[in-house]
Amino acid sequence: MAFFKKKAAPETNEPMNLDDVMKKFDRESNTRVWVGIPKTVVTCILATFSLFCIYVTLFATWLDEVRLTSFMAFIMFIGYLVFPARKGMQKTNYMPWYDIILMVLGSGSFLYFCINATEIVSRFKITPFEVAVGIVGILCLAELCRRSVGLPILFVAGALLIYALIWGSTNPSIIARITENVRVLFYSKEGILSTPINVCSKYIVMFIIFGAFLERTGIADFFIEIANALVGRFSGGPAKVAVVASALEGMVSGSSVANTVGSGAVTIPLMKRTGYKPEFAAAAEASASTGGQIMPPIMGAAAFLMAETVGVPYSNIVTRAILPAVLYFAGVFITVHLEAKKEGLRGLTREELPRLRPLLKQTYLLFPLLLLIYLVGTSTRSIAYAAAIAIVAAIVVSLFNKEHRITPKRLLEALAAGGQGMITVAAACGVAGIVAGIIGVTGLAFMLFNGIVTLAGNQVIIALFLTMLCCIVLGMGVPTTANYCIMAATCAPILVQMGVPMIAAHFFVFYFGIVADLTPPVALAAYAGAAIAQANPIKTAFTSTKLAIGAFIVPYVFALNPAMLFIDTSFFEVVLICITSLIGIFGVSASLEGYLLHNMHWYERVLAAIGGLLLIYPGIITDVIGLTLVGATLLIQLLTKKKLSNATV
Repeated sequence: MAFFKKKAAPETNEPMNLDDVMKKFDRESNTRVWVGIPKTVVTCILATFSLFCIYVTLFATWLDEVRLTSFMAFIMFIGYLVFPARKGMQKTNYMPWYDIILMVLGSGSFLYFCINATEIVSRFKITPFEVAVGIVGILCLAELCRRSVGLPILFVAGALLIYALIWGSTNPSIIARITENVRVLFYSKEGILSTPINVCSKYIVMFIIFGAFLERTGIADFFIEIANALVGRFSGGPAKVAVVASALEGMVSGSSVANTVGSGAVTIPLMKRTGYKPEFAAAAEASASTGGQIMPPIMGAAAFLMAETVGVPYSNIVTRAILPAVLYFAGVFITVHLEAKKEGLRGLTREELPRLRPLLKQTYLLFPLLLLIYLVGTSTRSIAYAAAIAIVAAIVVSLFNKEHRITPKRLLEALAAGGQGMITVAAACGVAGIVAGIIGVTGLAFMLFNGIVTLAGNQVIIALFLTMLCCIVLGMGVPTTANYCIMAATCAPILVQMGVPMIAAHFFVFYFGIVADLTPPVALAAYAGAAIAQANPIKTAFTSTKLAIGAFIVPYVFALNPAMLFIDTSFFEVVLICITSLIGIFGVSASLEGYLLHNMHWYERVLAAIGGLLLIYPGIITDVIGLTLVGATLLIQLLTKKKLSNATV
């Protein structure tokens, strides 16, 4: 399949092919083309990997080194089966000889460690042959990461590896330095086999498989239809549908680009048809879809890593994520509403709307998701067990719908999709483990701490700003999971030492790793939306950033005052925080849009912005002042509107 060049799509009446959009902006879609018997074989291998992961996670009691190396050996094998060396290598049923060699060497290096794990772990030193095996394994992992994830994270890992070899050791022998680094990065649990891969193999894989099964029950279409029925008739309805549908889809999918293309294929043309500018239509979908990674209960894969890193149950992370996620989507929803009012846009007609009553009969599709939420919050068993039960529930639920019934063939396809979905996450986590390992072993974390503290002058707000910049820059092309792993090992501990609560510090770096998907110049979700809308990608990215303003404000608030994350608060305080924060995000959104009841003067926008920010920041004094300012802005708008009405009469 041909790929379009890196420029704005030409203005035509037909939307861009969705496969092309996915292949351009989502590396996971650039896979080999298998058909016929080879496709069946590859599908069976991928499904076998999923079954292997389910068995190991739920039943096996293997040594960690055996469990993780066998997992990585499988990843290397299926990774080279799925991903070609470069985009455009789309020969049917074709795998070049060098890929076969890389597949064998990559999986073989991890299998060697797996088979000899007990002996290798029992001794401190490794043999020259084992050094060679480790080097091969690291290089093959790096190449798989390049194919499935991209180059940015490899530049970071490569630069740190060079630093470790040249300046990170006092040993004068280069051979000794290489040996020590290979031992740490490949044969210990401080490198590739560290927390990211451990969490990836134990938890993330189960939720990816669950998502693959849930997708096949038809729940994505149900989310779009129910959002249409609920808000489609209101002013600017299609944009509101995009926000609601993306929030719902985000509960089961953590991919910004996939969410943008999946629901955007329906919502973006509808938005354009009702009068939204192409850039705004694309930005509304992209910003809403990106928020899927912060939407409980599944959130992005990085949330599982956060739970493991911080040392709290995953249900604890989900609970604390609720209010920030609600504020994010509320900000996007309010902005698209104000834009619709400002432009006088209509909603969908009755003929265009689905009927609500038939949709209510399909609410059984939500049962696996609700069951998962219940089990994660109440079960004493692991979250992997909760995901396994939810997978079974998804299969049972599908039996009630002939069109989406999970037959043996679809069962195999769902398992294969889950296995394939793990490749990119595992490759990113493996390389992120290398980065974290080098930072820890060489003492770079301490040097980074001193550097940020010196620049910040012990001012937490400056340290937060510098951390935000690091997250956004690193996030330009680096998946959220890998971004979080690196920032959790570097900047999050610095914020903790400067007085930010641990959970708040980790949420801070998590949020800003996500918004990189919307922030120019590398805003993949925004660019994917722009391709569908045939809009200017840069304008779309900047509009997306404006719509997602909540994601830039809220992290500072909970870092400086963790009450927003329900830390050390009472029930009354939680209710008050929810109400004032929602009013605050309304004020900020109105200020950015420049419209409330009618177009706002500059001083009204300033009052609304200041009042909104004060309301978002928890505290009685700030709430009173903020409410006064937002109320004054609304009063001015009411009086001005009345004068304009009288003048018209």
